Amino acid sequence: MIVERDKKAFDYKYFWSYRERAFGRLMGRLKRHFDLIIEPRLHELGFTDFKLSYMGFLANLTPEGITNNELAKRACVTKQAMSKVVNLLESEGYIHMEKNHNDSRSSVIYLSDRGKALLQAVFESVEDIQQQFIGIVGEDRWEQMIDTMVVLVNHIDQEGDHHQP
Repeated sequence: MIVERDKKAFDYKYFWSYRERAFGRLMGRLKRHFDLIIEPRLHELGFTDFKLSYMGFLANLTPEGITNNELAKRACVTKQAMSKVVNLLESEGYIHMEKNHNDSRSSVIYLSDRGKALLQAVFESVEDIQQQFIGIVGEDRWEQMIDTMVVLVNHIDQEGDHHQP
């Protein structure tokens, strides 16, 4: 939707018409909806110490294990921030660490059984929400939206996110 407007004066009418379709607002609203459903479900399943903000870290773990530095790169955070979250997740039992056989100065991080159970619960919760949304917009529109988002994220990943730490 393209609306002609005077670029010098603030126009509430334009602002409110734009707001309904504002990408940032829509993404934020959908994220809040997911969070408001998923986190309470996880707490009901016994993951009372888990916060959804940790998902960006857990989702970047690999089956063969990963170092703190590589995990920080994948999650787009500083090594220091990653170390803090890794220590927290280890103390809560979602991950475990072993000495790196290739470099004794570092450790390799693995998902624990509790972490795997958590990710399974997250996956099932997300599937439920997606099915609700598909019921509203239909499978074709849902798949088109996901396909479009994949193209955008892949482009960002190829170009390099210039806002990374």
